[in-house]
Amino acid sequence: MTAARTAATARRVVQQLQHDHRTVALILVVPCVLMGLLAWMLSSADFNQYGAPLLGIFPLIVMFLTTSVATLRERESGTLERLLSMPIAKVDFVFGYALAFGLLGVVQALVVSGLAVGPFGLDVAGPTWALIVVAVVDALLGTALGLFVSAFAKTEFQAVQFMPALILPQLLLCGIVVPRDELPTVLRWVSDLLPMSYAVDAMTEVMTSSAVTAEFWLNVGIVALFMAVGLALGAGTLRRRTP
Repeated sequence: MTAARTAATARRVVQQLQHDHRTVALILVVPCVLMGLLAWMLSSADFNQYGAPLLGIFPLIVMFLTTSVATLRERESGTLERLLSMPIAKVDFVFGYALAFGLLGVVQALVVSGLAVGPFGLDVAGPTWALIVVAVVDALLGTALGLFVSAFAKTEFQAVQFMPALILPQLLLCGIVVPRDELPTVLRWVSDLLPMSYAVDAMTEVMTSSAVTAEFWLNVGIVALFMAVGLALGAGTLRRRTP
């Protein structure tokens, strides 16, 4: 891995995204609209209960979809084939993509979090920056998972099909529908193995504690660990069409 090649890959992806207004709108506008709908539909108490966890989940889902489809598009168009025939390592490609979409994830987290705690009225007990940290890490996790699953899809439609298989079970077991400590024992064990559970736990810590606790950093660290593993698996499973 070289910093120059990784940065060059990230720069190319950012330049492409500048001309892809629909993808940019999906990343930046859709989460804001969804949070706005929640604030409009729910009472203040309910919005505080569900808004913060979903503030971490929306970036993960959006970045997962965007990254998996964009990476597969590179493969279908032959761009990946040409890049891997050049002196660029797979890890340069994967981390370049992660850097580019990670930057968009940071912007997304700043915009959505700013709207949530500002006009939408999300009441956070802890510091706002901690809320943003979790949203950013979740966006990076979605990017890593998207890069990973794109290696197993042959079409963009197949990439989208991975979402119900990989994301929806986490959504059901992360503690939003039923608190994790109230889940049946086996399901609680499963939830302990899913990164979204720790993302929701981190958001809950921000909502309920005025101080940044060790539990918060532990949850953020576990999500970051899942992100690193996802990027490593993405680099390891990246394949050319031809040998």
